[in-house]
Amino acid sequence: MRIAIPLQDGVLSAHFGRCQAYAFIDTNPETKALTRQTVITSPPHQPGALPVWVAEHGADVVITGGMGPRAIELFQQHGVDVVLGAPSDEPEKVAEAYLRGDLTTTENVCDHDA
Repeated sequence: MRIAIPLQDGVLSAHFGRCQAYAFIDTNPETKALTRQTVITSPPHQPGALPVWVAEHGADVVITGGMGPRAIELFQQHGVDVVLGAPSDEPEKVAEAYLRGDLTTTENVCDHDA
């Protein structure tokens, strides 16, 4: 499984669309182990482009603080699950909590309607 986490200043970004980079974390869900992390600078923001870009990088799930409903729909159309309301923390800690099944999330922090 590959987890994508948007980053701002080295921690999970509350808004996936305008982050500095993405951490792509390869995992072994059976052992709940992180196997590799790659950080890639985000492309310039263009509506609708990031879900495709993240999917092209092999992500199975994106974990973020928030995103609008159109972005959620685009991720799902490209086979990428969406986890919203995640805390701003180091990507490894977020991924480990997700794999353990104890990632604490709150409501979607995004206020975009479209």
